[in-house]
Amino acid sequence: MQNKLVIIYSTVDGQTLKICNAITKQLKEHKQDVALFSVNDFNGDLNNYDKIIIGSSIRYGVHHKKIIEFINTHKPTLEAKKSVFFSVNLVARKPEKRTADTNPYVIKFFKKINWKPTLTECFAGKIDYKKYTFFDRIMIQLIMYMTKGPTNKDAEIEYTDWDQVKAFGLKLIDL
Repeated sequence: MQNKLVIIYSTVDGQTLKICNAITKQLKEHKQDVALFSVNDFNGDLNNYDKIIIGSSIRYGVHHKKIIEFINTHKPTLEAKKSVFFSVNLVARKPEKRTADTNPYVIKFFKKINWKPTLTECFAGKIDYKKYTFFDRIMIQLIMYMTKGPTNKDAEIEYTDWDQVKAFGLKLIDL
């Protein structure tokens, strides 16, 4: 039996979408029936899907407000089906902060929304200071300074572990 999957995401700078696209491509290569939507564009019925995957980036320590609203609105359906959540954040650039049990943003997120997905994953994001507004660049540099990350205003570093993303895609197939 082939499962129908839906991936619903939010992204600020595009890295979460890039990860979603890689997962979608991989799933389709494995003959999975998958649909991809921004949280802003999804208006379908979650009951039409066997597996629901939700991905969200973080800005200033908080997951996207619309993702939180979406989860709270659809919590009964998410809890009745195989549901997955993944977070994309720069804290996950540190291997010891790359799990749902060790990533402070994900721990805080799940305490706030009181939802237990079937599977959870944390991916490291990307830093691209040249792309940010002045305010965002200054704030992210401050956060990076405090967490011993890169602060060079010209830094562009992709921390995403694409092997981890691929392994996650295989977990989704087997879920």
